[in-house]
Amino acid sequence: MRMFAAAACAALLATAAYAQDSGPIDPARLSAITKTLSGDDFQGRSPGSPGEEKTVEYLIAQFKALGLEPAGDNGTYVQDVDLLRTQVKPGGTYALHLPGGDRPLAHETDISLSTQRPTDGVQLQNLPMVFVGYGVHAPERGWDDYKGVDIKGAIAVFLINDPDFEAKPGDPVAGKFGGQAATYYARWTYKFEEAARRGAKGALIIHESPGAGYGWSTVIASRGEAFDVVRSDPEKDKVVMQGWLSREVSAELFKAAGLDLELEKARARTAEFKPVLLEGARFSARYAVDREQVVSQNVLAKITGASKPDESVMFAAHWDAYGVGAPDAQGRTVRAGALDDAIGVAGTLEIARAFKAGPPPARTLVFAAWTAEERGLLGSEYYGAHPTVPLETMAANLTLDVLQPVGPARDVVLIGAGQNALEDMLATAAAAQNRTVTPDAHPERALFYRADHFSLARRGVPVLLLMGLGGGQDLIVGGREAGEQWVSDYTANCYHKPCDAWSADWDLRGAAQDVALLYEMGRVLAQPGVWPNWKAGSEFKPVRDASAVRRK
Repeated sequence: MRMFAAAACAALLATAAYAQDSGPIDPARLSAITKTLSGDDFQGRSPGSPGEEKTVEYLIAQFKALGLEPAGDNGTYVQDVDLLRTQVKPGGTYALHLPGGDRPLAHETDISLSTQRPTDGVQLQNLPMVFVGYGVHAPERGWDDYKGVDIKGAIAVFLINDPDFEAKPGDPVAGKFGGQAATYYARWTYKFEEAARRGAKGALIIHESPGAGYGWSTVIASRGEAFDVVRSDPEKDKVVMQGWLSREVSAELFKAAGLDLELEKARARTAEFKPVLLEGARFSARYAVDREQVVSQNVLAKITGASKPDESVMFAAHWDAYGVGAPDAQGRTVRAGALDDAIGVAGTLEIARAFKAGPPPARTLVFAAWTAEERGLLGSEYYGAHPTVPLETMAANLTLDVLQPVGPARDVVLIGAGQNALEDMLATAAAAQNRTVTPDAHPERALFYRADHFSLARRGVPVLLLMGLGGGQDLIVGGREAGEQWVSDYTANCYHKPCDAWSADWDLRGAAQDVALLYEMGRVLAQPGVWPNWKAGSEFKPVRDASAVRRK
């Protein structure tokens, strides 16, 4: 017991110097807000559910209590987001028709399917299957997986990630797509959209954990539920069926077609690759779909700028999680999303509180809590198309999504290194806390393209994402090994699961440090004349440059 007490005292002494680094950001308040939002009575905060109504009411009350003005539609704190919700009903049938006979597929074991079409059911019968490699058409990078091959009416089968993810040294493709740092072409959303543009009936991605950045349990977390913004022409924009095929079943499929999956993967990394008809293989699926149109809501508040009200800085997080699902081993059904992303919302509220306690900013500060991030960044995407403040004069979007609860750290992890000047500002703010910046240790996970800031980035707004999943931080107690262990444990056991629940054992001083970084950056960005830009080579720089005249 004495040895344990001595070790505990040493740990406390080691972290003492870091306990004040969060400035006005209070770890206890972060914990209290997160505890509330992830309570069972919020039912996992699924869009369109009673949990949404409770969440929105809570957030509006918090913004009002802080003295923030409404920044939504028509003088309110909300922005309505019209969503299509679809749910695959149980009892569907799925099969591969192979030369050796039919291979039935078990939903959520062998295959995971959904639809983003407003339909009552999907019926696909004996459709041909075409392997299209990584499914990338990138003229600016000299790459085309399609080569003009017609895939209309077929099921497109893709590899996850982009063509140089598994490139070997010396391979011609190496570096064309950023190496291990995934590009937008790596994202499943891009692949499905490209398949729709080319007239495919359906699209299946071969799941492999390294390339996806998550395991099969994350793939099936939606349980056949899908959301999309309501579209005027969904048949043009969406395939009728989209989903994932397990690695094991995919290997069976290729073998039955006389191909070796690993050899075809290697061939797909060459510029000579052409789509391959999976000879003798056909696909069938028949399943009913529940559908409804849901009006969900972004929650938006602001502090109007004292001298530059038409210029803005945005702080944001997403309020939604995955709702109620199947019981886990402990019988828990509520997927509460405590760290993903109730704590990000808590951080956003804490930043708002800190600014309200100080002098009025020159620029308008916007505080956003997005809906439907877990359904495809839909709330932020809707806002990007229908902004309530001009995006051309938004200096930055600073986003919080998953913060670690295991104590102070010597560094902060940067997602999307090399994109814009905000990362230089982050380094300055971190240095003031006696911390350093560490690049994302897992750029292959494409985290830069998987959070709500991306909806603003694609419209040219400089963005910065703080996310605890980019690699283990160098913790004061336990070092980087302990940081990596937390990331591994959380990703494997709690990400999008009931395990992601509030705990009294958390140490949120490190999370408060990270929130404080965005607050300090915001203090600089709130001043007139500060316009961070995208760095040369970023795909978002031309979009921002096109509106440069608005920022004179």
